[in-house]
Amino acid sequence: MSSPSFWLDSLGPIERRPPLDGDREADVAIAGGGYTGLWTAYYLAKAAPQTRIVVVDAEYCGFGASGRNGGWASGLFPVSEARLSRRFGPGAAAAMTRALEDTVDEVGRVTAAEGIDCDYAKGGVISLVRNPVQLRRARRDPGFVDAGEARARCAAEGVLGGVYSEHCAALHPAKLVRGLAETVERLGVTIHEGTRVEQIKTGQIKTGRGTLRAAHVVRALEGYTAGLAGHRRDLAPVYSLMIVTEPLPAEFWQRAGLARRETFTDERRLVIYGQRTADDRLAFGGRGAPYHFGSRVRPKYDLVPGVFEALRATLTDLFGIDPPIAYRWGGPLGIPRDWMPSVGLRDGIGWAGGYVGDGVAAANLAGRTLADLILGRDSDLTALPWVNHRSRRWEPEPARWLGINAGLRATALLDALDRRRAA
Repeated sequence: MSSPSFWLDSLGPIERRPPLDGDREADVAIAGGGYTGLWTAYYLAKAAPQTRIVVVDAEYCGFGASGRNGGWASGLFPVSEARLSRRFGPGAAAAMTRALEDTVDEVGRVTAAEGIDCDYAKGGVISLVRNPVQLRRARRDPGFVDAGEARARCAAEGVLGGVYSEHCAALHPAKLVRGLAETVERLGVTIHEGTRVEQIKTGQIKTGRGTLRAAHVVRALEGYTAGLAGHRRDLAPVYSLMIVTEPLPAEFWQRAGLARRETFTDERRLVIYGQRTADDRLAFGGRGAPYHFGSRVRPKYDLVPGVFEALRATLTDLFGIDPPIAYRWGGPLGIPRDWMPSVGLRDGIGWAGGYVGDGVAAANLAGRTLADLILGRDSDLTALPWVNHRSRRWEPEPARWLGINAGLRATALLDALDRRRAA
């Protein structure tokens, strides 16, 4: 079946909060009820309880990537530490890496402290090596492990080794976003759903249901940023799709491993990602869906049968099973032109995003950083290299459509060449 996601459907009916009803004033107004907006609201409310904070969302909290993602709270960053080091210096690059790795534990700490049961399990991430070409690349990684250790974590077919990091936790993303929304409301934050943002400028967020005026406003729209007036070329909305199986039997898990609910991928270039859910399903996703001309985002783009079939076939290839598929879904994520996520505050307007699919933990770090920036606090977080970074805008169409889709096809072709060389 199709749905906004298995994660959201598993929680039952959505009870929407009332929309904004006319103009209103606040101290901080936040556009977007996903992880970034809610974590920002959370840390602001904890640090400055008197602050009047209002969050608005076009649909409901978690409707976008925060309720549809693969459930990896990881220390991954789409820009390598080596590249960060060349641009910002080795100290800044190392600080960025440490901050993200520590954030994995911060997500676990807060969810435990606030009673948010989101099936958090820090088992790390294993990237499987499954052909000799991948093996040559992977051996250079400091996290490389031999075939025996890799198979002990995830006993997929044809494993020759792996790259392991402890800095990743599997979780239920919709439980996290829904729990965050309930938590910030308990802290005094107001949330209006069904309230589409039309324009953001200094001192105000204009919506179809009234204008929010505030000393600080925050743009936290991620894959939906391109639909905002004046932001068409800031972030490209590129789709990632997922499937989830029915619960799989104990004998499968005895063979496949993932005993600590390690998240898993492999060393191909076209991204795939999976986890063992708390109720013993395989949740598995990947890229490959096309970018749509003009940065359009439409519900029908969530469903690409060819990609779903490729994901199912990949699970068969990995685990030697023909798994019963219970759900299929997708959604857009935000990609900046240089693949560099950013968080910042200028002229009273805050922003964060461009996570390139690695936003579950990064959004927490962004929320803490935005809270410090808004409160005027100098901290280790506000000194990180992604703070106030500005990516070059994407090219106008049709160059954007041609370039992004050519890149997707080239990535798939390189993976095919690797497999051919290994044959």
